[in-house]
Amino acid sequence: MPATTTALRRATALLTVLLMALAGCGYGSLAPDDTGPSVPPGTPKTDGLDSVRIGYLPNITHATALVGHEQGLFQKELGGTRAVYAVLNAGPSVIEALNSGSLDIAWIGPSPAVNGYLRSEGHALRIVSGSASGGVRFVVRPDAITTAADVAGKRVATPQLGNTQDVAFLTWASEQGWTVDPLTGEGDVTVVRSDNKVIPDAFANGSLDGAWVPEPTASRLVAEGGRTLLDETSLWPDGGFVTTNVIVRQDFLRDHPAAVEAVLRASVTTNAWIDAHPDEAKAAADRQIAHDTGRPLPTHILDPAWESVRVTDDPLATTLATQAEHAAATGLLPRADLRGVYDLTLLNRIRADQGKPTFDDAGLGVS
Repeated sequence: MPATTTALRRATALLTVLLMALAGCGYGSLAPDDTGPSVPPGTPKTDGLDSVRIGYLPNITHATALVGHEQGLFQKELGGTRAVYAVLNAGPSVIEALNSGSLDIAWIGPSPAVNGYLRSEGHALRIVSGSASGGVRFVVRPDAITTAADVAGKRVATPQLGNTQDVAFLTWASEQGWTVDPLTGEGDVTVVRSDNKVIPDAFANGSLDGAWVPEPTASRLVAEGGRTLLDETSLWPDGGFVTTNVIVRQDFLRDHPAAVEAVLRASVTTNAWIDAHPDEAKAAADRQIAHDTGRPLPTHILDPAWESVRVTDDPLATTLATQAEHAAATGLLPRADLRGVYDLTLLNRIRADQGKPTFDDAGLGVS
């Protein structure tokens, strides 16, 4: 049996345990959202499809999806094919929805993307674009933690077992010389896997001493009296690391490349519009969050959260490879060959057509 297949099967076995643990954390999806702009009768369909099902999380780190949805840019590119949105609240839910065929394309963090790819032995998913970098901080209660050394013996939250922030914190903890069981979270530091929606209350009542979390949760904790001990950008060369990717089902990419290209054109257009109109884009993202969650973000949370995230088409592939190595080093993921996890063909065609630089897949693209 080829070494790559053997490694992927080992990865599948461990990921089954990991995903069973995730399933017990109560992460699920919100209701599908069909409230996008109407499609005029007779408008030509893309690839003959009635709809394309797009998933994302209502986080500032998913700003491209939020703004593109709110501004109707995905629908504009899809023409007579309806953009149908599903708003989810965790990466594993996104992976399960893609693998079950109930989503076609989605925004997701790098660790769930890698997990989903390996779980399918490299057959289910592809990363087709980047979307965001940054937007992750380690926020602590100043009465409990003033220096990195103080974190030993404390209770620190991450959003979920095996997600991108969980891997990042376990990696950082290991670099401090501490030992933590990757599945139970017990050790020299106690890692509490908890939904971003409940972390602020636990932080406020003192049951958590800190949290390694994405925006806007990080800014919410600071508003509750927390202090930023560490911004994750400080741990990466040039401050850049992948926070959010665009992923697609491989069968959908194979059968409907024009539909995937339409969504990616909208993604590129959205990111350019965000860069050119940051204040308007911030307001659009907040309107979509209010629609998706039932309430907008207060200005004192929205503003710093927005400032800490950078939208980008660049998948920052070398940093994904590093994050996969980190996951393996923590014991959450076996080392495995990730070649084939990327297909940047459509993204690079779009950018080349617009006279923009193309991106490298760090040797992890389809052959």
